Amino acid sequence: MAILRPDEIRNMPESEIRQRLDQLEEELAGERATMSLGSPPRNPGRVREIRRTIARILTILREISEEKGATNE
Repeated sequence: MAILRPDEIRNMPESEIRQRLDQLEEELAGERATMSLGSPPRNPGRVREIRRTIARILTILREISEEKGATNE
């Protein structure tokens, strides 16, 4: 899966953002499992990319939920 940029994430519907988040978390779990077995990761920089993308998605989801909360008050 390609790295998602903030503007790409913000242009997606919330359901698709959550689906991508699930996919990235599964991919990260797979990479961590590979490393825990003692074999080197296929792409060492990929774990860092995945973690950053997950953090980016969670940040944008939090911003979306805060915007919804502010409009409902």
